Amino acid sequence: MAGRPRGLMGLKAVSDGDFDSEVMASDVPVLVDFWAEWCAPCKAMDPVLEDAQSELGARLKIVKLNSEENVGTVTRFNVRSMPTYLVFKNGEVADMHVGATLSRVAMIKWLEGHAA
Repeated sequence: MAGRPRGLMGLKAVSDGDFDSEVMASDVPVLVDFWAEWCAPCKAMDPVLEDAQSELGARLKIVKLNSEENVGTVTRFNVRSMPTYLVFKNGEVADMHVGATLSRVAMIKWLEGHAA
């Protein structure tokens, strides 16, 4: 499936083209994972993100944006490091975390504070 990160069946890939409709116009908060193919820590966080999506269900959406293929969105939000996680609520950045430092429990706890 083109555009979907390998191995991730539960997380939707977004792009420059559908970012506004999928993220900015979302009825629920959205965590955007800015990742890159060369980023080993990004890949290490994939199971954590999948678990968080399973745990939080419809209260929060988690999507992935390939930073190398979507430079417009990366530039728009001034993302400089991989992975970067931005939480969007009502079309605005509500919070951010940089780096692959959150455990599964810490990621879920952080996101629960933003879940609808």
